[in-house]
Amino acid sequence: MTDTDTRIVRKILSFDALTCLAAGAAMAFGAELLSGPTGLHQLLLLVAGCSLFPVAGLFAWMARTPQLSRALVMLAVIGNAGWVAASLAVLALTTPTAFGIIFVAAQALVVAILAWLELRHAPHGRGMAAA
Repeated sequence: MTDTDTRIVRKILSFDALTCLAAGAAMAFGAELLSGPTGLHQLLLLVAGCSLFPVAGLFAWMARTPQLSRALVMLAVIGNAGWVAASLAVLALTTPTAFGIIFVAAQALVVAILAWLELRHAPHGRGMAAA
């Protein structure tokens, strides 16, 4: 694991935290406004949005922790994979509008890319020093 990879994974985790915070705020505080255009239930949007706040905090902490281990990065990867799977389930089990499909699919795509980048730059050993 190089210092460059360490810095990269920390930047990815920081960006992931910011996207969680932004998406969480949009869905939690805009659930009523987003419900109509997306065709998604207001409670689904509210709960999904609120669930992202602790994730944002965790990812922000991970980006700054002195000892960033592979296990921590894999937690982010697995969590992001879960979000992608849940997004696909929402598309399969609900009847979103065309905008709703784009809204959910775009989030899933961004999260999948972040998971891939985190996996690609994850430390290979049990842990790695701060960089």
